[in-house]
Amino acid sequence: MTPIFKRTKILATIGPKTANPEMIEQLITAGVNGFRLNFSHGDYAERDEQIKWIRAVSTKLAKPVAILQDLQGPKIRLGVLNEDLPVKKGDEITLDFAAAHNGFTLPVQYNLAEKVKTGQPIYIFDGKVRTTVLEITSATAIKVRVENDGVLMSKKGINLPDTNFGGDILTPKDLQDIEYGLHQDIDYVALSFVQSAEDIRHLRQLLVDSGSKAQIVAKIETKAAIADGVMEEIVKATDCVMVARGDLAVEAGAEVVPIVQRQLIELCRQYGKLSIVATQMMASMVDSPEPTRAEVSDVASAVIMGADTVMLSDETANGNYPLETVRAMKKVILYTQERADVVPVTGRVKAEHNQRDAISGAAVKLAEQLRANAIIAETKSGATAANIAMHRPNLPIISVTSQPYVAQQLSLLYATKSYVRPDDAEAGFKLAQQLQTDAYFGEGKTTIVIVSGQQPGVAGGTDTIKVRMIE
Repeated sequence: MTPIFKRTKILATIGPKTANPEMIEQLITAGVNGFRLNFSHGDYAERDEQIKWIRAVSTKLAKPVAILQDLQGPKIRLGVLNEDLPVKKGDEITLDFAAAHNGFTLPVQYNLAEKVKTGQPIYIFDGKVRTTVLEITSATAIKVRVENDGVLMSKKGINLPDTNFGGDILTPKDLQDIEYGLHQDIDYVALSFVQSAEDIRHLRQLLVDSGSKAQIVAKIETKAAIADGVMEEIVKATDCVMVARGDLAVEAGAEVVPIVQRQLIELCRQYGKLSIVATQMMASMVDSPEPTRAEVSDVASAVIMGADTVMLSDETANGNYPLETVRAMKKVILYTQERADVVPVTGRVKAEHNQRDAISGAAVKLAEQLRANAIIAETKSGATAANIAMHRPNLPIISVTSQPYVAQQLSLLYATKSYVRPDDAEAGFKLAQQLQTDAYFGEGKTTIVIVSGQQPGVAGGTDTIKVRMIE
């Protein structure tokens, strides 16, 4: 019997409603595989506690869990206004990095004068107020024309869809947050407002130079990132892609988002990279104990497309029903995966390691022909498990590694259940025997396909497929 398990994983955001060890344990038990720490909010003391709680609960439940550090990036916001400011179409306002609020002169938390050009659009408050740059009036100020009636409020976000930040997307705050993360048990670092593959390479160098083993998540939320050819280069350069649908909708247009989501998931599957679908997946459940029909369809669509992970933001950070949201999402994932196949990729697989990919693909076909109960991947770096997951098998990928951080990273990978065990020539088979004893596979004879290397613990040495029967 193939165990019932969800193949698409769940990433939940920690926030005021879930920042305690009891709730973290309940979320993991309900189906959460990883936690997002949003570094746009909170301080390091809070992060210290949250990381400690997550790791303690993970150990208690014997379940590896991923931690994702989400950098704020150049998320530009208005400063503090004296009061809400109604504006009308045709009004001219000044956005000044060096000024306080005074009438139609508004403070902004970034020096736009250094980046924008005349004629470029600037969207404020998630696009509710749209403006156009008229002129750069000083070294710190720009004048814009309001294009529609609306209201401006303190600290509301600003989007610049046509502005090129020229590789300058890591802010001083981001660099400070990265430095903090280097000394914490962080599995993924998410880079906001990525515009090119060079942004990924820059962050990669910072992490490698500091000895970090964290993987990089490229958040796709800018016009520049989805330009012809750029999107694929970003996928090739990164470890993981997040379809950050909120800012992407504001910057590129809401109608663009479903197509970009499909393209990104397919590219990630072709290159063996992790994919995360984020933003408003169950948004109504912030205030309601039940999802809308459209939200259920949205999650199901991500499952059918073959996304590795679906993410919850406000639903678990600030919502009134965080546990109900996770349970509802898990229910949709399980129902969908049992009744609809993952759509095949239209392009060919483009894995970088031909031997490992050929062996992984053969193992999946063999396991499906034999109606095996599971595929077991012995993996040092996690790459073998990722290669197997590229082929989206309809059975568990049980990964065994000697590296705890690899097991944590793999917890967000499609269909993968990870375990930490010492390097051993029979590590996979011994784990399978233990799982059989624990009745993980149910009753009766169990067939497993093991993918491994002849030199245990050596990364890149995958060269062997074994079929084993366990009574």
